[in-house]
Amino acid sequence: MAEDYCELCDLPLSQCVHGRPEPKPVEPEKAPPASRVRTRTTTPRVPGTPVRKSAPRKWTSPDELKAPIVALLQESGGELPADEVFPTLDERLGEALRPGDREPSPTGEPRWQLAARKARRALQDEGVLEPGTPGVWRLSAAD
Repeated sequence: MAEDYCELCDLPLSQCVHGRPEPKPVEPEKAPPASRVRTRTTTPRVPGTPVRKSAPRKWTSPDELKAPIVALLQESGGELPADEVFPTLDERLGEALRPGDREPSPTGEPRWQLAARKARRALQDEGVLEPGTPGVWRLSAAD
């Protein structure tokens, strides 16, 4: 079966730009009607109901562990070896820890221990704990 060839470019009409139908013009996208645009609205708060700003935390933050750490060190005479800090804190905090606190952190230790280490670092930066003594958590002399 012989194909029809274009007289202008000598190509089969199926490959030739002259033998193809003109493409349909592309219409620009229309913006949604103004009535369909959603705006963020706030629902009125009922007086007396608590305001919840976000989902509940899955694990304890380092800031929440600062006070228990300081109290533990004060009761222990101002210093405690790191080997004793974690078991004692675990015993004291017990059920106050959140469900996610016992999951492993990216470093492999339980999340609450990582939070306690971060709390220690923050307390050192604030001058509450003495920095630089590896393996010993010690209150600063100012306390």
